[in-house]
Amino acid sequence: MSKTIQMPALSPTMEEGTLAKWLVKEGDKVSSGDLLAEIETDKATMEFEAVDEGTVAKILVSEGAEGVKVGTVIAIIAEEGEDVAAAAASGGAAPAPKADAVPAKAEAAAPAAKADPVPAKVAAPAAAPAEGRVKASPLARRLAEAKGVDLAAVAGSGPNGRIVKADLDGAAAAPAKAAAPAAAPAAAAPAAAPAPVAAAAQDFGIPHEVIKLNGMRKTIARRLTESKQQVPHIYLTVDIQLDKLLKLRGELNAGLSGRGVKLSVNDLLIKALGVALMQVPECNVQFAGDQMLQFKRADISVAVSIPGGLITPIVTGADIKGVAAISNEMKDLADRAKAGKLQPSEYQGGTASLSNMGMFGIKQFEAVINPPQGMIMAIGAGEKRPFVVDDSLQIATVMSATGSFDHRAIDGADGARLMKAFRELIENPLGMLA
Repeated sequence: MSKTIQMPALSPTMEEGTLAKWLVKEGDKVSSGDLLAEIETDKATMEFEAVDEGTVAKILVSEGAEGVKVGTVIAIIAEEGEDVAAAAASGGAAPAPKADAVPAKAEAAAPAAKADPVPAKVAAPAAAPAEGRVKASPLARRLAEAKGVDLAAVAGSGPNGRIVKADLDGAAAAPAKAAAPAAAPAAAAPAAAPAPVAAAAQDFGIPHEVIKLNGMRKTIARRLTESKQQVPHIYLTVDIQLDKLLKLRGELNAGLSGRGVKLSVNDLLIKALGVALMQVPECNVQFAGDQMLQFKRADISVAVSIPGGLITPIVTGADIKGVAAISNEMKDLADRAKAGKLQPSEYQGGTASLSNMGMFGIKQFEAVINPPQGMIMAIGAGEKRPFVVDDSLQIATVMSATGSFDHRAIDGADGARLMKAFRELIENPLGMLA
């Protein structure tokens, strides 16, 4: 019996992906573990392996297809001894209904929607107002608000008529027309919804280029908007003298030259933040509703700019790793991040983040917390400034560091203790190497 290959969920948050490249063609024999395709998620390009063995009977989704929903059938595999042509023919008709049924998670309501789609679309709008509340997923509500779609006029294919993202794919133009015949006072509120969309789309006659958002940019926009809306940020800034750290870095690089290791200031800052989090464990936490997680290890997510967005590969156990190991690991992570080759486990998680914009000459900035983490450290440029050293005014290399803290989990006093510990470790760097 033929088997279907579905678009996999390559990360916990993945809802759709781009089928970047097929590594097999129709007629090829595959075994468990063979590479089938390269799939682009919102963060990386990953290779997808076969689970079963057989012959590729039919490829249903072509290379370069974007927005392929998780669970969509992308290929048919014929088992050994099975007629490949028959498997391809039998599987060719299945994808369309399955693609529609995926958002419904194959719940009991899905067969009804497939068997009689037209009555479902007529009945759903009438049922929603009677209940007084339209059933829709949070993602569907956000998309409807952005498009100016009246959810009451959309048929839901999810469980119990729940509206999901797929139901809005072709609904952008219909709601305004559907809402007009009703002419009910209740329709007045949805009518105001399109205003933000129109304002966002206005070009005022200025020459421009429309750039389609990739999956990474959409994810960044969604997560950081949620962070600023839902996480109460508190910001604490300290000025830190770098001269001793820079001297130590030079000495370490001289000693490590034979091993091909060249430490950056950022490598030492990662180490300092890891040690500081262990010294002030009240800041190495995650807010989780009615409870809080306090981590026993400092995994530092480091912001890396890549084409099309930003990714945060993780240095695990930064508090206990040597600076040479951190340097080698960061070089490897950054290179693979820019090539889109990181595994989800290498950029999902982390207990705190570090973002360094000093190389751009930025003196000081406030970073947005990367949920569900509890804090992020923003690093500015080191520059020569008048600075009091040993009770006398001197010229020193100074940088500003700003910690953003989730005030639900971290009190201001604890955040201040972390900033103090971070500063002391950098100004007396031998302490973090002990």
